[in-house]
Amino acid sequence: MPSRRTLLRALGSGAMLGGLTGCGVPAAYVPPGERAAADLSATDKRLAWANWPLYIDTDDADETRRPTLEAFEKRTGISVEYVEEINDNDEFFGKVSPALMNHQRTDRDLIVISDWMCARFVRLGWVQEMDRARQPNVTKYLDPQLRSPAFDPGRKFTVPWQSGITGIAYNRRRLGREIRSVADLWASDLKGRVTLLSGLDEAFALLMQGNGVDITRWSADDFHRVCDQVEEHVRKGQVRRFTGNDYIKDLSSGDVLACQAYSGDVIQLQADEPDIRFVVPEEGAELWSESLMIPNLARHKANAERLIDYYYEPEVAAELAAWVNYVCPVPAAQDVLASAKDEETAALAEDPLIFPDAAMRRRLAIARDITAGERVEFAKRWNAVAGL
Repeated sequence: MPSRRTLLRALGSGAMLGGLTGCGVPAAYVPPGERAAADLSATDKRLAWANWPLYIDTDDADETRRPTLEAFEKRTGISVEYVEEINDNDEFFGKVSPALMNHQRTDRDLIVISDWMCARFVRLGWVQEMDRARQPNVTKYLDPQLRSPAFDPGRKFTVPWQSGITGIAYNRRRLGREIRSVADLWASDLKGRVTLLSGLDEAFALLMQGNGVDITRWSADDFHRVCDQVEEHVRKGQVRRFTGNDYIKDLSSGDVLACQAYSGDVIQLQADEPDIRFVVPEEGAELWSESLMIPNLARHKANAERLIDYYYEPEVAAELAAWVNYVCPVPAAQDVLASAKDEETAALAEDPLIFPDAAMRRRLAIARDITAGERVEFAKRWNAVAGL
């Protein structure tokens, strides 16, 4: 499955804008009173939704059909223009930021981006607060562990679409032993056979957890300590390279024996290669989300809120989870899947990478996001370490 995490190859317009706002340049910020437009939802039964590729269920016989989305349209009479246009968080930021900073419509009623980028949108005042009175399913069923990230307390502006875990994947048969901790990546028998994620926002939290850091409140010193350590491992030849989702190819071929990885990718890899394991290290792993947001001046806000709530019905969430295989943000969907007549579908209910059990949850944490004031400095340091 193609990557839905970004590769932060350069500071880019998004990073620079984050730095500017951190330096007290207020032009991009939109105050609360200027975010809403007249809502046409009651009379104009449609909405435009921008999402990542391969991030919604499709019909096995006809990939152009999206069963859960079609069921929503049939039930509500709301027509959804679904566009798979988000391939990279920074790229999408660059696409919509001119309109948002200039108080103009994006012509999108709903977008899905990674939470670290959602944090930037929320800080800049570029998204609207949702009306939870229209979203009883979100209120009732949203995973408690995802309800109140530091960048959006109470999830007023964002609702998780799917979640995942950044942990370690490895080939048990080829390596000949278990991996249990981040420190295991630095063992001598893995020299030159390890990859790390190249994206700053994707890589740093797990590496900090290897140092025993509480990633919900990490410091600049914690970050630079990780960079120092990774620089040393690169110098010694321990790290083969830094990757996007192409770590899947390296792991499958045997060029790499262990790597930073995303839970959803590994589930799909295991279907063909049962020797591949995914581990949440003893020190912990990062739980992340990619979330739904309603941009400023969206003309179909109530329709978008209704769609979000529809996907929080446990039956709908279960159907989606069975297709995308990421961590389901609706724990109640587990019982729905468990009762499925198809054995393969029912087995997904027992997969802790889709429905983490209590023991795994105790080792999962949501990282504090990188602030606007930190981003330019940290991106420059990490890009130097990763050779970007």
